Amino acid sequence: MKIVIAPDSFKECLTAAEVAETLAAALREVLPGAQLVLLPLADGGEGTLDVLSRAGDISRCEVSVQDPLGRPALASYGVRGETAFIEVAQACGMQLLKKEERNPLVAHTKGLGELLLAARKKGCSHFVMALGGTVTCDGGAGMLSVPGVKELLGSVTVELLCDVKTPFLGPEGAVRVFAPQKGASPQDLDVLELRMATLAREYRQETGVDMAFQAGAGAAGGLAGAFMAYAHAEYRPGAQRVMELLGFERAIEGAGLIITGEGKSDSQTLLGKVPHAVLQRAKGIPVALLSGRIEDRALLEEAGFQPVLEVSPRDLPLPEALHPETAKSHLQKAVSRLARPVHGCL
Repeated sequence: MKIVIAPDSFKECLTAAEVAETLAAALREVLPGAQLVLLPLADGGEGTLDVLSRAGDISRCEVSVQDPLGRPALASYGVRGETAFIEVAQACGMQLLKKEERNPLVAHTKGLGELLLAARKKGCSHFVMALGGTVTCDGGAGMLSVPGVKELLGSVTVELLCDVKTPFLGPEGAVRVFAPQKGASPQDLDVLELRMATLAREYRQETGVDMAFQAGAGAAGGLAGAFMAYAHAEYRPGAQRVMELLGFERAIEGAGLIITGEGKSDSQTLLGKVPHAVLQRAKGIPVALLSGRIEDRALLEEAGFQPVLEVSPRDLPLPEALHPETAKSHLQKAVSRLARPVHGCL
């Protein structure tokens, strides 16, 4: 039997590649006759550059940029022909700041502007932007303030990979929904919303594009809105586009089982996350879901996942469950449970 292993990362714990490799090692022990295909995935946020780079035809480049507080930081991007693959979190991600440093009133996206210019200098004219994991909420103002970035955006094509439908402004906009997660206090929210409203007017005056309440413009702290205004960027579902770039449909040809998973699966999984994207493109092949924590099991089973396996024991404290070696051990045990019904099909 051919088995395709196509998980997302177990965030804060294991990368998608580490999850796939752990599952594969366990499967080789219990199902030695199986043909295994490893295809770690991402949803267009953090980790996207890593999974795309594994395809082998994307070269990684590294450049020094400003972090969200203006300090030097190294950021990577990928290049294939004239296409640049940019994960915005490389330049303005949560991981770049300590928890006590996070403050959307001062964090900026200038480093992303520098990253774009570096890719353009390499000859790239098409930009695939993986949005997600940002620690900023500056509406792209920092990025646009870097000399040459506005001109760059007017001369290239841009794809935005994201499933967030949040608008730039309003009660369901970038500030109200995401800024508290990035360190904003309740008192900061009105200040940030006013800044964003001012930016929306400036962007409209400069570009003629009114994206203030456009679905998705608030993604990545409003970065999506800046790309929509200045580059007329195209919005693409993140997981689906990553699967296209990795040749998912070719990879699953002749497979008898697909294994996917993520750190936590619940009703939100069915709103465009990696496991649901896998299920939608499985072409009738059974899809097993192995996730650290399972909620809304009945909904997931009704959607078509079979079986649905919870990896971490319920009584295990979260800090312990998130330890990489512990998570790997539990993944291996879950494979043993999964393999029992599969073994008879080999």
